[in-house]
Amino acid sequence: MEFHELLLLFVLHAWVHCLKQQRSQRRFWVHPIYQLHSDRGQFSLLYHDLREHPEKFRNYTRMTIATFDYLLYLLRPALLRDDTNCREAITPCERLLITLRYLATGNTYSSLQYEFRLGISTISKIVQDTCDAIWKLRRSFMPTPNKEKWEDIAKAFWNKTNFPNCLGAIDGKHIRLIKPCHSGSQYYNYKKYFSVVLMAVVDADYKFIFVDIGSFGSNADSAVFQRSTFGKRLVSNELDLPDNRPLPGTEGPKMPYVFVADDAFAIHEHLMKPFSQRNLDNRKRIFNYRLCRARRLVECAFGILANKWQIFLKPINLKIENACKVIKAACILHNLVRERDGVNFEDTLSHNIEPAEFLHVRGPMVGFTIRDTFADYFMSSAGALSWQENMI
Repeated sequence: MEFHELLLLFVLHAWVHCLKQQRSQRRFWVHPIYQLHSDRGQFSLLYHDLREHPEKFRNYTRMTIATFDYLLYLLRPALLRDDTNCREAITPCERLLITLRYLATGNTYSSLQYEFRLGISTISKIVQDTCDAIWKLRRSFMPTPNKEKWEDIAKAFWNKTNFPNCLGAIDGKHIRLIKPCHSGSQYYNYKKYFSVVLMAVVDADYKFIFVDIGSFGSNADSAVFQRSTFGKRLVSNELDLPDNRPLPGTEGPKMPYVFVADDAFAIHEHLMKPFSQRNLDNRKRIFNYRLCRARRLVECAFGILANKWQIFLKPINLKIENACKVIKAACILHNLVRERDGVNFEDTLSHNIEPAEFLHVRGPMVGFTIRDTFADYFMSSAGALSWQENMI
């Protein structure tokens, strides 16, 4: 190789090296837009004004000022960061506000960066860390009930829905996703979009007792529930359920406490489903109506969740693990807000979470016997409602 060829090769190599260096160098250490975070960010400009108007604050954060302050008190140790020589740390208050705004609106990180004047990667990290911290509060806001708590739930179901010995309503819903990378058709559901399944058990106050999040949207059988921790514990009688007792107004036989679900689930000693729609007589129709009155509470809970936290009204554009973190945090916040602030009627009017579809599975014969006993009870003088005949 001649000298001029070697020289040309050296110059070309040096030029490529310089290009790589230029690409790797950041144009700004902190972008000029983000440098104005402390003065012109949404937190600096709006937060203190919002606190002077409780209704606007509730609309912005989806919770009252008192509930926000209480949640911030619980999360502060997990969200507190140290200042450095280069910059001041983002406060726990702003971290929580960013996360609540993300959940409440479903705005993208790209949109939030201009509102709060923070980088996309910073906002992403804040949302993930805050959602993790919120989920760690589940022992306080989604505890596993003991025997006394189960009995309180059953009393509330009886008072609200006239279904005796009922411990909760079960259903599964599809949470929309942007197609995860390299996932094939695993998350592609029967509704022809990508999703993960949110399986939930709800009490009579629209609060989640249990959630299982992350099953493939393509799963179309009741094994989603059976594979969940709650499903396994229910089948193996590890939930510390109350002892069997007679139905109200009767002296026997003693009946087990049950959960109610739609006809996609497998019937079980502790899980009631409606009669098949074929060959329904009056007795079966009334049972289905009474069970539906109790089961609708889980539908209302999903409606409240989706309308309050509107990230569920559009496909979530996150990695699967991060999407599951967001869903878990929203479920905890749902319970927290329901417990401290109550529920607005408007929250239950509509939602955009599709029901999960499951294969119809037959259960053990004891479940059918128990269902027949409930059906007979609803036709008896002790269990009948004066208006139930008009509702079928």
